[in-house]
Amino acid sequence: MDLEQTLTSLINNINYPFKEAEELEAALKKRLTKKEFKLLKELTLTPDEALIKEHLDFDNTELERVKSNLSKKLNQEQTKQLLYNYLPKQ
Repeated sequence: MDLEQTLTSLINNINYPFKEAEELEAALKKRLTKKEFKLLKELTLTPDEALIKEHLDFDNTELERVKSNLSKKLNQEQTKQLLYNYLPKQ
C-alpha cells in the first residue's frame, strides 16, 4: 500500500485529492510526532500489527495509543488542509 492509500483508509470524508508524495510527506512530518510518522510509514509497508510492533518496539497499549492519536490528528481540519491539493475544478 502506498502513502495515499494508507491515508485514505485513516481519514474520514476526503473532499479533495492529496498533494504530491514529497509535499505530502513534508506536511505530515510537520504535523505528526516522530512515533506517529513512523507508524504511518510502517502502515504503508504492512498491515500486520505484529510486525509493526516488532519494528517500532511497541507493546499493544502503546500501539493502540499512537494509532488513535494518529487517526485523530489526520482527521482534524487543520491537518486535512495541509494534505489536500486545492486545485479549481475544470
